[in-house]
Amino acid sequence: MSNQTQSNEQNRNARLALASGHLYNGAAFGATGKGIISTGELVFNTAMCGYQESLTDPSYMGQILIQTQPLIGNTGVNSDDTESERVQVAGFVIHEFTEHASNYRLNQDLDAYLRDADVLGIAGVDTRALTRSLRTGGVVQAVLTDRDDLSDAELIEMAQRIEGMAGQNLADKATRENTLDWKTTLGEWEMGNEQTTTADHRPGVVLLDFGLKSNIARHLAHRGLRVNALPAKTSAEEIKALLQSGEAHGVFLSNGPGDPEAVEAAVLTLRELLDDPELRDVPMFGICLGHQLLSLAINAKTFKLPFGHRGANHPVHALESGRVMITSQNHGFAVDPESLKQAGGEVTHVHLNDGTVAGFCIPGRPVRSVQFHPEASPGPHDASGFFDEFVARLEQCSHA
Repeated sequence: MSNQTQSNEQNRNARLALASGHLYNGAAFGATGKGIISTGELVFNTAMCGYQESLTDPSYMGQILIQTQPLIGNTGVNSDDTESERVQVAGFVIHEFTEHASNYRLNQDLDAYLRDADVLGIAGVDTRALTRSLRTGGVVQAVLTDRDDLSDAELIEMAQRIEGMAGQNLADKATRENTLDWKTTLGEWEMGNEQTTTADHRPGVVLLDFGLKSNIARHLAHRGLRVNALPAKTSAEEIKALLQSGEAHGVFLSNGPGDPEAVEAAVLTLRELLDDPELRDVPMFGICLGHQLLSLAINAKTFKLPFGHRGANHPVHALESGRVMITSQNHGFAVDPESLKQAGGEVTHVHLNDGTVAGFCIPGRPVRSVQFHPEASPGPHDASGFFDEFVARLEQCSHA
């Protein structure tokens, strides 16, 4: 590619059209000049760092992400700070793009990274005003493109035809295809206070992947567990066989994208596991989508939030201890508290910003879940102790 051609592509205009009728102009970066028309639900993340982790988080599948931190690209990208094997967002919206990245772990700049991933970005947008609009009116469907052969009206009409997130089963698209014996630990990101298993025979855990963030698996493996990551379509019979053979001693449910009520097969699988009297003492833990699926499995209900919770500074009240934790969150649906109570679940954590359910348990059983992300990548480490609690329950189960 000639320098002149590259310069022309970097100077291309991009447009972000919303189903609400609003349109934003900016500078295109990433996969420019490829005729890309990105579509999806427009959402925002308020984290001040960790844009690479957000870009590769499978929970963002089918969404165009706004990063509210105004300066993006300054640290480039590297091979370690990823939450999946590829960029997951449909498009990327920022205020200011840093062309000259600098970091001692730098492998590539953000522009080239998104170009390789065929993901388009737009810079020069007033992300503050755009975020305030979403906070007021709720998330909207949007179209992002650098094509100049489509009128503004055509792009807005296209956005108005996009299917909403409600009813979409994206977990089946985000999951892995094959079983994986996970080995990678936290490595240099070890916090130094993790409780590793003391069992002579390391307990095993079935990790159901609905769009797994890698840091969940890293936390489990770092604590000495044998982690068997399985596709979302894994049947109850296959999971029971692993539990009954002693290959696994508990079940962990990952995060993921889309509407939990649309992941019907997984709900039925979890319900079958929960209803089996022989598995009554088997520890189970769910995060984010896993939390929602677990609630549906006990016949609770979920609902769509107006604009979701996405960021690294969400306060959560632990009702049992009275402690307030600052948590990382990324979800657009929540569990209905009244239906959860009627189904026999007990709320253990509450989101202090809007009172939504942030965690629940099944009384008398080692079954818990949280709506937030204790693996927090990026984010605070307040909630990482949930992994230690799960390990302790697995050790008890493996010794029984």
